[in-house]
Amino acid sequence: MSQASDRFRKGRQRFAAHRRESGQVKADINVTPLVDVVLVLLIIFMVVTPVITGGIPIELPKTANHDRKPDDGKDIIVSVTRDKRIYVSGRPTSNAKEAAQLIEDERRKHPEKSPFIKGDSRTTYGAVREVMEAVSRAGFPDVMLGTDDFKEKPE
Repeated sequence: MSQASDRFRKGRQRFAAHRRESGQVKADINVTPLVDVVLVLLIIFMVVTPVITGGIPIELPKTANHDRKPDDGKDIIVSVTRDKRIYVSGRPTSNAKEAAQLIEDERRKHPEKSPFIKGDSRTTYGAVREVMEAVSRAGFPDVMLGTDDFKEKPE
């Protein structure tokens, strides 16, 4: 016989070995590779998520009556750092006027977003106030300020 017919017969024998006695093909799903992939993706997301949401490191002022607002992604984060640098959604700006322009551009793209100012507690009041005035002049009458919970010292 020819080589082609021998290969066909061997392939048929291998296929027949996977059949059950009743003549049905065994259809088992191996979930081990699926679980491996899901666990790897879970680990990747757990590592990457804090980096994405972290933004600019700011030490926010502490307040005793702190109302938490859930992060719903509908805020334009404006950060004022200790050394008076201004960032809009993680992008550095040269001054408050440029920051207001970037906020206006972001608002045109996403009308549901509103400015949320995070001023470092170690920066001057004037630096944060300058940003607030620029944002207000840009047409945003309601500006939110970020604060942290005041943690009481144990007695």
